[in-house]
Amino acid sequence: MLETPPITTKFLLESTLFYGDKGNPLLAPRGVWMHQGSLFVSDTGQNRVFIWKTLPKGMHQTPDVTLGQPEATATKRNSGQEVSASTLHYPSGIWSDGQRLVVADAWNHRVLIWHQLPTANGQPADVVVGQPDFNSNQPNVSGVGSDPSAQSLNWPYGVFSDGKKLWIADTGNRRILCYDQIPTSNYIVADHVIGKEHFEERDYENTDPIWPYSVKISTSGAMAVTDTQYYRVLLWHNWEDSLTQKADVIIGQDSFEGNGQNQYRLQPASFTLNWCYDSFFHQDSLYVADTGNSRILRFTPLPARNNPAAHSLIGHDDFGTGSENAKTMMGTTNALYWPFAICAEDNLLAIADTGNHRIVLKPLES
Repeated sequence: MLETPPITTKFLLESTLFYGDKGNPLLAPRGVWMHQGSLFVSDTGQNRVFIWKTLPKGMHQTPDVTLGQPEATATKRNSGQEVSASTLHYPSGIWSDGQRLVVADAWNHRVLIWHQLPTANGQPADVVVGQPDFNSNQPNVSGVGSDPSAQSLNWPYGVFSDGKKLWIADTGNRRILCYDQIPTSNYIVADHVIGKEHFEERDYENTDPIWPYSVKISTSGAMAVTDTQYYRVLLWHNWEDSLTQKADVIIGQDSFEGNGQNQYRLQPASFTLNWCYDSFFHQDSLYVADTGNSRILRFTPLPARNNPAAHSLIGHDDFGTGSENAKTMMGTTNALYWPFAICAEDNLLAIADTGNHRIVLKPLES
């Protein structure tokens, strides 16, 4: 048994708890991103994306831009209409470099790209990936049960870019797609597939990503795939190795055959995961949203072997506390409740605290 590290962090120390617009609050946000003082949030439960040009300082702040709806207070899937370049249905992963914006429009089975940062509510996207046009939204284009292709998507929940390439967690097809350039035209063909030998393949092995919900790339080229259904994170120290070989390190399980929630333990430990949904590289660390345990784990430095113990955690006072404990079963101001997404910039960590319907902005400790 691995020893539990003694280093932990207290939750919400000097944190900002942000609920969105006071009269129009967030509902189950599952995507969050920061860039140079701007905040981007996928308000997943209400089918919209918010942009704040400045980071909030308190509990409420009116968004500068609302996407997916004609006005900030509208919430229906695809705006209550047919799918279009202006609508969203269950937006999840989100990325921006301050100029471009990429959103995983998961239940429309597509990714939307704005090549100039939107300035108006309901502004239509410039490019659609995964569908032949903005008015199509079937899984793998042809519908449920159809085979994937190098152009199609099925429940894409995660997106990431290094400013040049674009990676998409094509979750329903159990694979990662990589584009050598951020697409500038619709229905572009992917350049690489990770987790499958061929673009049209549907079968999978336990060495493949089983339900890849998130993909992140570090500044040094490492890749983390948060593989939700097997309660693990797959880590490659060089993302290009993922094109030809299985992951270098498994976080959350001791082998590729392992697939138990908290490794079949009644309580979590420093090395277990439960319904994890996101990861994020920051400096020399990897942060993991251990969603089912209602905590964020920090691995420092990047692990070199399977089943590593976390260096520290956010959300609980110890590694043995999880979502099913009495003091954490209900979301409160003093605990995380099913955090789905994370993003770190400078010394700040943004957490999409989904079960509490809020964003937590927490200063990072060294």
